[in-house]
Amino acid sequence: MTAPDIPTGTVAARPRPSVLRGQAPFVAVVAIGGAIGACARYAASLVWPAQTGGFPWTTFWVNVVGCAVIGVFMVAVTEIRTAHRLVRPFFGTGVLGGFTTFSTYAVDIQKLVDHDRPGIGLAYLAATLFAALAAVTLAATATRRVLKRSRR
Repeated sequence: MTAPDIPTGTVAARPRPSVLRGQAPFVAVVAIGGAIGACARYAASLVWPAQTGGFPWTTFWVNVVGCAVIGVFMVAVTEIRTAHRLVRPFFGTGVLGGFTTFSTYAVDIQKLVDHDRPGIGLAYLAATLFAALAAVTLAATATRRVLKRSRR
């Protein structure tokens, strides 16, 4: 098999830059932000440790507060002003993704079930989901209203 002939006068296609090189800044800022968010979450768990078999209030409030901040942040970077291309991956995905912890939420539910506290586990499952969705919705709505009033 032979290579196809390139007609005279045409420019051969340049090799595409490495996908990793193009994504490296995004991966780096998400990793750095994630480390910051995870450290903040860990600090919260040290300051307010959960009781074995009890409602995991620290994880609950970390997730609710984190979702509220996500609501404010997304309005700020999409409706208030245009942010640098790395701000959303750094803060939204990295910091807030590392801070909020739905994996720990799932582990907490499993621990409650393992400690014969399925009722608390079910309440925690529903309360976290409801409160997190309410927090992001209310925070985004409140931010839009404040923005609307300040523009008058």
